[in-house]
Amino acid sequence: MIGAGQVGATIVEALHDEHNVTVVDLDPGRLSALGNRFDVATIEGNGASRRTLQEAGLLESDLMISCTSRDEINLIAAIFSRNLAPETSTIVRTTNEEYLEVWRERQLDVDFMVSSELETANAVSRIIGLPAARQTDVFADGQVQIVEFDVADRDDGDSIVGVPLREARIPRDSKVAGIIRGDRMIIPRGDQTIDVGDRVVIIGSPDAARVWGDILSENKRRLDDIVIFGAGRTGRAVARALVDQGLRVRIIEPDPKRAKYTAEQFPTVRVYQAKGFDPEFLDRERIGQSRAAVFAMQDDAKNHYAATLAKLHGVSFTIAIVHEAASTEVFERAGIDVAINPRQVTAEEIVRFAHDPRTRQVTMLEGDRFEILDVTVRPESEYADQPFRTMPIRGALIGAIVRDGQAIFPHGDDVLRAGDRAIIFTESARATQVEKAL
Repeated sequence: MIGAGQVGATIVEALHDEHNVTVVDLDPGRLSALGNRFDVATIEGNGASRRTLQEAGLLESDLMISCTSRDEINLIAAIFSRNLAPETSTIVRTTNEEYLEVWRERQLDVDFMVSSELETANAVSRIIGLPAARQTDVFADGQVQIVEFDVADRDDGDSIVGVPLREARIPRDSKVAGIIRGDRMIIPRGDQTIDVGDRVVIIGSPDAARVWGDILSENKRRLDDIVIFGAGRTGRAVARALVDQGLRVRIIEPDPKRAKYTAEQFPTVRVYQAKGFDPEFLDRERIGQSRAAVFAMQDDAKNHYAATLAKLHGVSFTIAIVHEAASTEVFERAGIDVAINPRQVTAEEIVRFAHDPRTRQVTMLEGDRFEILDVTVRPESEYADQPFRTMPIRGALIGAIVRDGQAIFPHGDDVLRAGDRAIIFTESARATQVEKAL
């Protein structure tokens, strides 16, 4: 793996238990921090050097991940890797959408390319579509949605919170996959209840996810008017994703050249050349009447101040793009509704390629304490041909299966078949055992 920054550290944390990992970086301090925390080999050197790659053991490796913050280093490392070890798979992180387009046109010889901006934009887009969610992702080409909700105290009663799950009116085509209560993870059984203060993980259809959002959300309004603070690469990627959803978008950008370029790129979007920190500007342009605001500036402190100011002026739902790992908890404790770390979502997308080849997709939750896996069932699996009613749980729960391309949300009498794709919630420490069992 080339790069020991935040993306690299997240990948190492997810993979070091089950894989022999060697990390290459020019910064000895980063390498020392990783080497002290995890059982990994470290090489101080330039990842865009053939000599360094050979020293790191590239010729004997199965996978080369290049995830530095510099696109050119990542691409050169991948080119050298392909020449030196053609059988080794390559994954490259990029911050440049043009490189991603060229790769999609098959003009770059890389097995997989991950765009931090695109992954962040997708994460924001999913949250905007389901504002009650703390985190959400889609599986099986959008047929299955994974949603993480915080359960808040509300005045209006419902038929789910505080009710034993066997009696609760669970929305159709959904399952409570896990209940996170403090530091504990509870596999839900019939006598368990969802309590105020819990965090619940739901696996269900997109329609069911929206019903859950309506039940657990205090704000029933659709977020269809969004202001984006910052028109850098991430801000523009978010804007494109939201415009493609048919939402009304406005953008605030202080740099004149960037504001002009953004206005040219988005002819249907109103772009303000302004800092966004002036209360008179916020009042004059009625920014506070927006349903949501996304803070995509490069400075966490500026994002934090702008989000707090926007809240004071009436914006009810705020999403901040954070650049330091420690900022996520700070933002959320300060009242920002959702904090998204581009490095975290990029690492999640990369990690799935180091899992069992039968694992189609991985989503990490709660700082990689838990995972959602999309795993194809082997004919010789002990779970094959078993009814779900009699299936041992063993610290994991199958929330959905995909059979012949169609999502099924199984009940007790349904049977798991070889070739099914099982979408499973489990603790990260058990992920490899779950893959092997299936």
